[in-house]
Amino acid sequence: MRFIHTSDIHLGKTYRTSTGDAERYEDFFRCLAGIVTDAIEAKVDFVLIGGDLFHVGQILPKTFAKTIETLQPLKDANIPCIAIEGNHDWIHRRDSISWMEALSQMGYIRLLRPSRTDEGDYRFDSFDEETGMGGHVEIGGLNIYGLGYIGAQAGSHVERICEAVTTENNLLLFHVGVWSYSPVEIGNMKLEEAHPLADKFGYVALGHGHKPYVIETPERKPYAFNPGSPERVNFGEEKYDKGYYLVTNGNGVFTPEFRNTSPRPMFVETIELEGAENAKQALDMFRQQVVDKVKISDDERRPLLELKLTGRVGFHPFELGRERLKVVLDELVDPLHVEIKNHLSLVTHTGGEETVKKSLAEIEYDVLKELVGANSEYQGREEELSKLSLQIRDLVLRGDVEDDELIGLLDGEVN
Repeated sequence: MRFIHTSDIHLGKTYRTSTGDAERYEDFFRCLAGIVTDAIEAKVDFVLIGGDLFHVGQILPKTFAKTIETLQPLKDANIPCIAIEGNHDWIHRRDSISWMEALSQMGYIRLLRPSRTDEGDYRFDSFDEETGMGGHVEIGGLNIYGLGYIGAQAGSHVERICEAVTTENNLLLFHVGVWSYSPVEIGNMKLEEAHPLADKFGYVALGHGHKPYVIETPERKPYAFNPGSPERVNFGEEKYDKGYYLVTNGNGVFTPEFRNTSPRPMFVETIELEGAENAKQALDMFRQQVVDKVKISDDERRPLLELKLTGRVGFHPFELGRERLKVVLDELVDPLHVEIKNHLSLVTHTGGEETVKKSLAEIEYDVLKELVGANSEYQGREEELSKLSLQIRDLVLRGDVEDDELIGLLDGEVN
């Protein structure tokens, strides 16, 4: 038996404030289409999607239509696509059907979601083709169980998950990260909390973190695998391997092979402008460092850039505006999308003494820390919550999250 294990596709992701939004939108569909083509050519028995098929729960109708178009070849080839919901797929308002549920009812995926008993235990009912619901499906003697995102308390649920499974030859599809392996900061479990899964499941198919990793038991037996995201979703992922697992299962032994995909080029660089006396000199320094650090390869796709400007300068940092810098970048590397973080500090000299004024980012951070610390309930967590507030601000400005997802993030972090 062979299957593909992928996760965190993030269909619908784009940059709403960028001229390259349409092209970036297509990147994620092209990535999924390539995996679908590979699945058909490899004649796999099924495909697993470990959550975050979509970037947001409330997707646009055109995203839903394009998802159907992309998954249609799998359906035509009679290759089941088994999926779970990630934190990005969630619809917090449960008064209407989700897009994931609609895909399942239409037969494009088999959405696995367990039921809960009155006592809070898990029940993995067999998947019902008519309703498109269930927590367990059997393919070729392999029992596949699915559990979507359940938040920061996932580790405390492991015992109940294992108790609910009474079959042999099991696989678990689970949208959760593991601390020390996963680069995400929410929705993770501790390593020791994950180990009991190895006694019940021969293969634990993870999602959530966008960096690939493998979890081993204390005896060094691999049992949990996270393929990461096949496309670069966020800045900070430029150095991660990108791909999916092609897994062979023979005699109860799972052998995964990591297959690389081809994500769009991404660069995250620091531009040091220390000592620049005026904006023209700073612009010349900026130009030279971009040439040195942003190496354009044979890839014809326009790159994604995040540049952090640092240093103490002798002019107001606002003189080095985004539009002025973008003219230089368009000439040198023609990026699809660029984000510039201005951390320059203004240096002034009065009476022979040097004065360094804080950057805008430092001022924002200090003000937030003071406001958080003024509430006795959150004293001692000023640094943590101030950073979270600024991260949320940046996500909102980029248009990466919806209101409901922000509420879910705050519920998990602040409570």
